Amino acid sequence: MNRAGFMTWLKDHFQRLSDDLLSGLPAGEDVVLNLEAEDSLFLRFNANRVRQNTEVEQIVLSLRLQKDGRSTQISRTLSGRFERDRDLGLALLREAREEIRALPADPHLVPLKNHGTSNAEFPGQLPEAAALVESVAATAAGSDLAGIFASGAVVSANRNSRGQNHWFASESFSLDYSLYDGRKAAKGLHAGPRWSEVEWKSNLDRTREQLLVLRRPVVAVKPGRYRSYLAPAAVSEILFTLSWGALSASAWKQGQSPFRKFADGEKTFSPKLHLRENFGLGLAPAFNGFGEVAPTVVNLIEGGERRELLTSSRSAKEFGLSSNAAGDGEAPRSPEILPGRLEEKNALKELGTGLYLSNLHYLNWSDPASARLTGMTRYACCWVENGEIVGPIKDLRFDESLYDAFGPKLIDLTTHAEIDPDVMTYGARQLGGRRVPGMLIDDWTFTL
Repeated sequence: MNRAGFMTWLKDHFQRLSDDLLSGLPAGEDVVLNLEAEDSLFLRFNANRVRQNTEVEQIVLSLRLQKDGRSTQISRTLSGRFERDRDLGLALLREAREEIRALPADPHLVPLKNHGTSNAEFPGQLPEAAALVESVAATAAGSDLAGIFASGAVVSANRNSRGQNHWFASESFSLDYSLYDGRKAAKGLHAGPRWSEVEWKSNLDRTREQLLVLRRPVVAVKPGRYRSYLAPAAVSEILFTLSWGALSASAWKQGQSPFRKFADGEKTFSPKLHLRENFGLGLAPAFNGFGEVAPTVVNLIEGGERRELLTSSRSAKEFGLSSNAAGDGEAPRSPEILPGRLEEKNALKELGTGLYLSNLHYLNWSDPASARLTGMTRYACCWVENGEIVGPIKDLRFDESLYDAFGPKLIDLTTHAEIDPDVMTYGARQLGGRRVPGMLIDDWTFTL
């Protein structure tokens, strides 16, 4: 398959296949088809050399059958050959019919409807493998670079027996890398729809500057509370953690949400905090697995106050709420924290004395009832005095309630916000990501 024609070919393949599978269904049966696919180039770097390269083309079809108040879903990988895929799809339908007979009725089942038609494509300008290797190796000469480059098309499509038809395709690249100096490492991420030599060099230069800072003597920082600046990558890690039920209507109603007190109106955040789902960023499709289309913007937190929770049609039916077309898991797919008034170039000056946190990891809820989050600092995190970086710190563990950190302790957010795309490649390349600014927070609590 020619990589340039993958999206065009796949769109025709899916339309033909779904036409066959959705036609002639008996009365009382409804089917929704979801297609997830990629055509990707992967290059793994170590010591600034390519150690592994491969191309992956995979297509996964998911078929959900509704009948007699029951529902079941089955998925299989397709071959890309029409006759074989049609036979496989028909076999899935037969398997679903057998399985559904043994299932109990679902009291919260939402019948399929026609949620319209949409078509969104975001073509990119991606480098060929040879050109990319030459560019990275030449620009990073003299550095110990390790990482993984992934590029190509990622597709999500949906059709159902009621007539809806949605298509979303995006071409992009990501180079998720680190620069090493012995055991010390500085983290970098270069990603987007179009490869640029100038932007890549600028990105690499910033990471090299961080690595130079790590050569300074380590500053011993004891556990305590410190004024802290969280770079966008660190804020993005926190925002990702909110996917674990914090913004879910179902988790709230079942008493499992870390933001339960916020959803109940007992707690609020800082008036400076604005969080929304923004499908206008083009990071993920606005339609979910049922083909329901969310508004382009769903305001979740405005000025620290609750506006909406992510609510699937199933949760809406079960709990008497209004759906905003969230997915089954009610996790944000394209979240955005709006910028503030702090100029990024003045971040260290406004920090004064405290901690600069470039990255966080191992995040988890330490006390969900109080929205208390724990995690570790990572990579180039530094001690700052009078607006100047003194040196790197040893890793610290933090434990902080977001009601405090995103509440009265939130000093400001930067005017600059960065898109942090999802670079997960476990099983398949993923759509989605987050757009976040940096945050200046007072008295961030470190326990170890």
